Amino acid sequence: QVQVVESGGGLVQPGGSLRLSCAASGRFFSFAAMGWYRQAPGKQRDLVAGISSDGITNYIDSVKGRFTISRDNAKNTVYLQMNSLKPEDTAVYYCNAGLTLSDLTSPTASWGQGSQVTVAA
Repeated sequence: QVQVVESGGGLVQPGGSLRLSCAASGRFFSFAAMGWYRQAPGKQRDLVAGISSDGITNYIDSVKGRFTISRDNAKNTVYLQMNSLKPEDTAVYYCNAGLTLSDLTSPTASWGQGSQVTVAA
């Protein structure tokens, strides 16, 4: 089973940038789709971006053009580059895995501790 550890969050001003990293264990990482999720206070956890094993990506509308998901299979790591951050991006960000992009709605790995992203002046 894939296990994940997220890092890279922090406090940033509106319009700023952050890059999140997710280090994953498991020898099947390169065959898995990976996703970034976020959960704001009082809200459910939602899928934000996904990347398939062969690099196909998808995003929710609110982050298109601002966020970029990428992966380095040699390092078992997936990234989320976040630019032009807005206060509404404030949330705890998590990563997880699935067999395909569509499977990311029901991810298979254990949830990590997440990484807090706070966007405020």
